[in-house]
Amino acid sequence: MLKLTKLPENLFKYFVAAILIIIPLYPKFPFIRISGTYVSVRFEDFLLAAIGILLVIEIIPRIKVLFRDEIVRSIFVFLLVGALSLISGAYLTKTLDLNIGVLHLLRRVEYFIPFFAVLALFHYDKGKNLGFYLKVLMLVVFVAFLYGVGQRYLNFPLIITQNEEYSKGIALRWMPGSHISSTFAGHYDLASFMVLVLPILISLFFVFRDKVSKAVVALVALSGFWLLVNTISRISFVSYLFAVFTSLFLLKKYKAAILVVIISLVLSAFSSSLFARYFKVIDVYAQSSELTETGSSVFEDRSTSIRFNVEWPRAVRALLKNPFLGTGYSSINLATDNDYLRLLGEVGIIGFFAFILILFNIAKVFIGALPLTSKFAGVELAFITGSIGGFLGVLLNATFIDVFEASKFATVFWLIIGYSVCLIRMKVNDQKN
Repeated sequence: MLKLTKLPENLFKYFVAAILIIIPLYPKFPFIRISGTYVSVRFEDFLLAAIGILLVIEIIPRIKVLFRDEIVRSIFVFLLVGALSLISGAYLTKTLDLNIGVLHLLRRVEYFIPFFAVLALFHYDKGKNLGFYLKVLMLVVFVAFLYGVGQRYLNFPLIITQNEEYSKGIALRWMPGSHISSTFAGHYDLASFMVLVLPILISLFFVFRDKVSKAVVALVALSGFWLLVNTISRISFVSYLFAVFTSLFLLKKYKAAILVVIISLVLSAFSSSLFARYFKVIDVYAQSSELTETGSSVFEDRSTSIRFNVEWPRAVRALLKNPFLGTGYSSINLATDNDYLRLLGEVGIIGFFAFILILFNIAKVFIGALPLTSKFAGVELAFITGSIGGFLGVLLNATFIDVFEASKFATVFWLIIGYSVCLIRMKVNDQKN
C-alpha cells in the first residue's frame, strides 16, 4: 500500500513533463484509424489514458471533496450537456452517427484530463517544480522552432490533419508563401500555442535578474515569435499582442508593455506574408465599399469569405435546428473557425453557457489573486501573469479559430491553466492563514 500511495507523488512531475514534451512535439501520426471520421487514435491518447487511470485511482477516495470545486462542477455540467446533445442529435434531429459522436465527446473528456490531474495531484507538487516545468516548456518551444526552420529551409516533412487525406499521416513539404506548422497538426494550432506560452516567456524575461537567464529566455521567446509570425495567422498575432500587453501590465511593467508591442510590430514587418494578409483584407473591404456600374466581381479574401459564407452560417443553421442542445458533436464535421459559434451549433445555448461558466469560474480565481505583485514574486509571478495574459489572448483567438478542439493546443492549455489555478489558490490560502 505504501508504494501505491507514493506512486502519484513520484510520477506527477514526470507526467506533467511528458505532456509538455510529447503533446506539442510528437507529430500526429495515426495509430489506429477509425472509419467514418478522420479522427484517429494516436500515441498521445495512450499517454493521457495512462494518466487518466492513475487519476481515477487517486480521485475515487475523495470524489466528494473534488466536486466541491466550482470549476470541476462546471466542467462536468458541460460534459453532461455534451452527452445530452449527442442523444438529441442521434434520435431527435438525426444529425450524427452516435458512435462517431461518442468518440468526439471522449476527445473533449481527454482534453480535460491534465486539468483534473493537476487539481487532484497538486498537493504532491505544491509549486516546487514550476522552474523545472518552465525549462521543459522553453526546450519545447526551441525544438519546435528548430523543426519549423527545418521545414522552411531544409525540407523537413509536415504532418498535419486539416483534412481527411492529410490526417492519414501523409508527409507534405513547405511551399514558398505557405504557413509553418512545425510539429503541430496545423498552423492555427501552432499559432494558438504561441499565444498561450509567449506571454509567460516574455514575463520571465522581465523578472530574471542575471544576464545569462535573460539571454536564454530572450532567445527562446524570439524563436517562438518567429514561429508565430510564420504561421501567418492574423488573429493570432493580434491575440498575442493583447496577451503580452496584459501580462506585462499585470506585472506592472507598463513601459515594457508598450515597448514589447512596438518591437513585435517592427519585427513582424519583416514577414511580408503576414502583412500581405492584413493588407489583403483592407483591399477587399475597400473594393467592396465601392459602387461599380460594371457589375464585375469583387476580389475576395479566401479565409474571411469561407468563414462568412460557409462555416459560420453552417453553425448558425445547426443552432436553429435545436437551439437548446444543438446538433451534437461531430455534426459540424468541418472547421467552424469560431469556437463560440461551434459551441452554439454543436451543444446549443445550454452547452455554450456551460462552457462560459467554466471560463467564468477560472476568471474568478484569477481576479481573486489581484494585485498579483503583492502575492507572487520571481518565477511564480511571471508564470501567473503570463498565464492570465495567455488565457485572455486565447479567448480572443477563439473568435476566429477552433482552439479548444485542437488536441495539441487544448491539452497543454488545460494543463497550464490548471496549474495556474492551483498555484493561486495555494498562495491565497497561505496568506489568509
